[in-house]
Amino acid sequence: MNMRVNLAGVEFKNPVMTASGTFGSGEEFSEFVDLNRLGAVVTKGVANVPWEGNPVPRVSEVCGGMLNAIGLQNPGIDLFVERDIPFLKQYDTKIIVNVCGKSAKDYCEVVERLSGEPVDMLEINISCPNVKEGGIAFGQNPKSVEAITKEVKKYAAQPVIMKLSPNVTDITEMARAAEAGGADVLSLINTLTGMKIDIWKRQFALANKTGGLSGPAIHPIAVRMVYQTAQAVSLPIIGMGGIMTAEDAIEMMLAGASAVSVGTANFRNPCVTEEILDGMQNYLEQQGISDVFELTGALL
Repeated sequence: MNMRVNLAGVEFKNPVMTASGTFGSGEEFSEFVDLNRLGAVVTKGVANVPWEGNPVPRVSEVCGGMLNAIGLQNPGIDLFVERDIPFLKQYDTKIIVNVCGKSAKDYCEVVERLSGEPVDMLEINISCPNVKEGGIAFGQNPKSVEAITKEVKKYAAQPVIMKLSPNVTDITEMARAAEAGGADVLSLINTLTGMKIDIWKRQFALANKTGGLSGPAIHPIAVRMVYQTAQAVSLPIIGMGGIMTAEDAIEMMLAGASAVSVGTANFRNPCVTEEILDGMQNYLEQQGISDVFELTGALL
């Protein structure tokens, strides 16, 4: 059977990839997962300079998932290019670099720096709810989404994925704005803004007060948003949000996704990406489907 998928001219051996921020840059998971089997490794967010992230505590378990307010802690583009890209190049998998920033200039500096590096695609994080400046404003205003997409495209040598925020009234408005700005692919959804309070300490569970909710609790919302977006734009979609099993991944593709990213599930089971891939292959075999692409948007 054919498991290959093509996104904006880049061919992936299968549609299963990791979600940014949940897999590092692959090294810490490489003893559990054969990275050669994955369609792609999507790296943790990378900025033009190192970011310390938010104060602790910045992760809290909640019913049906987790809240995080990491704040995109990262070592910066210089160390990433020196250390992480060479590590990933040892494996037969595509490399998608997640790019974060606090201004259009920040994003463009990283994108330009990566233009000469051996990476396959760029995922622009305009939607992380943990950063008080930059991301949240870009991701929630359609004019800003279109503008930052256009700006990034000027400097990008690789296809550009715009990662959309679910913390908006109408996800299709943001998707259309990204398409108008020249995006090659969309990925959605990022985390939903949430809060947890410790009633015994009478304190917020996170130092940042709010954080991004991920995990199975958000999966039905993600499926709905992927379905709506697939009908609103002609761009390929990478679906994510609470994918814990092969069934979740298949559901996301039936809703309109061409590929899927697995995130929070990696924390519970570091082998989950391979298990999801195996489960998808078994499903196709059982259903007599010869090409995984037949799943994409089958309900549209």
